[in-house]
Amino acid sequence: MARSWATFGVDLHLEPTGPHLRRGLTDALREAVRSGRLPSGTRLPSSRSLAADLGIARNTVADAYADLVAEGWLTARQGSGTKVAERRVVPPSGAMPPRPERRRPAYDLRPGTPDLGTFPRAEWLRAARRALTTAPSDALGYGDPRGRVELRTALAGYLSRARGVRADPGRIVVCAGFAHGLRLLTTVLRARGVRTIAVDSYGLDEHWRLLAAAGLTTTPLPVDERGTDTGRLKDAGAVLLTPAHQFPMGVPLHHDRRAAVVDWARHTGGLVLEDDYDGEFRYDRQPVGALQGLDPDHVVYLGTASKSLAPGLRLGWMALPPGVAEEVVAAKGGVDTCGVLDQLTLAEFLTSGAYDRHVRAARTRYRRRRDALVAALTAHAPAIRVTGIAAGLHAVLRLPPGTEEAVVRAAAYQGLAVDGLSPRYRHPDAVTEPLDALVVGYGTPPDHAWSGALDALCAALPFGENGSGIPFPG
Repeated sequence: MARSWATFGVDLHLEPTGPHLRRGLTDALREAVRSGRLPSGTRLPSSRSLAADLGIARNTVADAYADLVAEGWLTARQGSGTKVAERRVVPPSGAMPPRPERRRPAYDLRPGTPDLGTFPRAEWLRAARRALTTAPSDALGYGDPRGRVELRTALAGYLSRARGVRADPGRIVVCAGFAHGLRLLTTVLRARGVRTIAVDSYGLDEHWRLLAAAGLTTTPLPVDERGTDTGRLKDAGAVLLTPAHQFPMGVPLHHDRRAAVVDWARHTGGLVLEDDYDGEFRYDRQPVGALQGLDPDHVVYLGTASKSLAPGLRLGWMALPPGVAEEVVAAKGGVDTCGVLDQLTLAEFLTSGAYDRHVRAARTRYRRRRDALVAALTAHAPAIRVTGIAAGLHAVLRLPPGTEEAVVRAAAYQGLAVDGLSPRYRHPDAVTEPLDALVVGYGTPPDHAWSGALDALCAALPFGENGSGIPFPG
C-alpha cells in the first residue's frame, strides 16, 4: 500500500517560482540557505519526501540537490542524507546589527529570584510522570477557567494547613503568576467602580506601573517598624499589602494593623489584596498566618510558585471571596489560560509531600546563607544595621545618609549586582525622605559562590575590616 505523504521525512516550506521547475526549486533552496532560514547543519528531507510534499517528480528534487551540492550550498554523504553546508550567513542590507550582550555580573544579589540551580528536577519529573499517567483525557482540553480541579483541591488543603487560608476549591483561581492575577483583579475593581487603590510606599515598580496602566490611582501608605500604616487608608476602594513579610522592608504587619485593615474592609466594602510572595520562608519567629484567614469575605489571597520553586513555571493562585471569584473568572475568559500539564504536576507535587520536603530543604539552605551574610557584616562592617532578616529571601542593609548611590556603584565595580532601596520608594507626603539602604537577596547565588559574593559586598561597603569609616547615625 502506498504511504501517505503525511508520513514522509521532515517538513520544509518552499515555493519554487518561474517557468522552469528545477531552476525554481534550486533558487528557492539556495535563498533559504543564503538568508539563514536553513541554518548550517540542517538535515533536508529526502528527495522522495520533498517530491511528495511539492507534488513534483523525484528526479527534479534530486537534480536540484545535486546542483546545490556542486555549488557548495549543500553536502551529501551516503547514510547521512543531505544537509546544509557550513557557511557564514550574510545579513541582508539594512538589517539591524545584533545588540551587544550586557556583561553579566560575577555575583547577583538582586532580590526576587530563588536559587534556580536547586529546582527539584528529579522529583518534579517523577510527579509529572505520575500526573500525566493518571490524568483523564479531558484534562488536555480547554478546561475550566478557574484551573484544574486537582490543583485547586491540592492548594486548598495546603494553604489551609501551612498558611491558615480559608478557601474552597471552587473559589480558587489559578493564574500565570502574581502580575497576571493582579491584572485580573484590576479589571474587577474597575468594573466595580474603584478608582483608587492604596499601596505600600516601599514596593515594586512593576506593581505600580501595572495599577496605573489599569487606570487606577495609587495612594502610598507609610511603612515603619510595625509594617504598613493602615490608618491612612481614607477613601481608597482597595489596598494591596504584603502583610506576612513586607517587600522590601521585611517587616510583618503588626496584629493591631491587621485587625484595623480588616475592620476598614468590613465597614467600607473595600477589598484587601494580600500578596503572600514568600510566605513559606520563616527563620527566627513563628510563621505569620495569612491575613485572609481573619476575613475570607473581604481579603483576596495571592500566592505563587515563583519563590518556592521557580518563576519560569508561571503558576500562581488566588483564594477569592464569594462573588469576586465569579467576577475574576469572567475577566479571565471562558477557558483555562495556564499550562495544564504543569498544573497537574504541581498538584501531584503538593499531595505527595514533595513540595513540603523541598520547602524545608530550601528554608535550611537560605537560613545558612542569611547567617553567613550577618556574620560577614558583623566582622567587616559592624556599623551596618541589618533588618528584615527574620523571614524571606532578602535583607535590608541600612547605610549612612547620602551613600546609597556610591555604594551601588562600588558594588558594580566589584562585579556585584545589588539594588538600592530608594528606587523602591513612592512619597506618601512631601516631607518623608527615603532611607539609604541596600536590598540584598540571598536566593540567587549558588552555594559555591556565596562566600565570593559576600567578599565583594563587604569590599563595596564604606567600612574597613575594623569597622572604621562613615559612622551609621542613631
